[in-house]
Amino acid sequence: VPEKSDIDLLEEHKHELDRMARADRFLFEMSRINHYQQRLQSLYFKKKFAERVAEVKPKVEAIRAGSKAVLQSSSLQQLLEVVLAFGNYMNKGQRGNAFGFKISSLNKIADTKSSIDKNITLLHYLITIVEKKYPKVLRLHEELRDIPQAAKVNMIELEKEINTLRSGLKAVETELDFQKSQVQQTGDKFVSVVSQFITLASFSFSDIEDLLTEAKELFSKAVKYFGEDTDKIQPDEFFGIFDQFLQAVTEAKQENENMRRRKEEEERRARMEAQLKEQRER
Repeated sequence: VPEKSDIDLLEEHKHELDRMARADRFLFEMSRINHYQQRLQSLYFKKKFAERVAEVKPKVEAIRAGSKAVLQSSSLQQLLEVVLAFGNYMNKGQRGNAFGFKISSLNKIADTKSSIDKNITLLHYLITIVEKKYPKVLRLHEELRDIPQAAKVNMIELEKEINTLRSGLKAVETELDFQKSQVQQTGDKFVSVVSQFITLASFSFSDIEDLLTEAKELFSKAVKYFGEDTDKIQPDEFFGIFDQFLQAVTEAKQENENMRRRKEEEERRARMEAQLKEQRER
């Protein structure tokens, strides 16, 4: 979009229109269009609208899906019950018989090391117990598959993006109303094209707003369900706790499997050595 100073300069030389470069002539002709800046901004917003909606909508859906996941996951609920039982047993006589714990302390399990083997943590032991006694809890990752995406969403930034869409739509509507009040030039399709866009875009944006309202309500419900303060925790932090825990569980499960294989290999070698020794002594 040409600046006012550029337009003023072109206006001074309009008598030399035939000698102007093609680009300058184009800018001059464009500047003669009433509200050309607002029209261009409206058309640019129209062009980018679908792309911006496609960026925003998955983020809103991620918060909604993540909130539903932590509220509905039976595996998560049972695992947290086991964690609470572990905590009460370990703190017996001190701070035992607790009725709950902050989810922020969930990831401390992976930092609580064995006094016998520093390579083994409470999480390794927890997974061993769960695999033996509560195998269905291992569906945890499947039930919480939406958590990683939800953990990437910053609500403040998301609302800024949605507000930008809202104000952009309002600006286009304002320009459309202005153009409707003007005498229409032959061949000017701005009003018809933008009117159709506003109708479709308004429905699309309304869906985003409804989805955001639902996502916020579900997120608030999830935060309160886990005893957190809705005013002090954002989606990326809240879901980030579960995402970090899921990653730690995956790593600990693999490490348990590696330790089991090493132990089996050591036992196999010990048996072979014992057999060879027995054969030599015969």
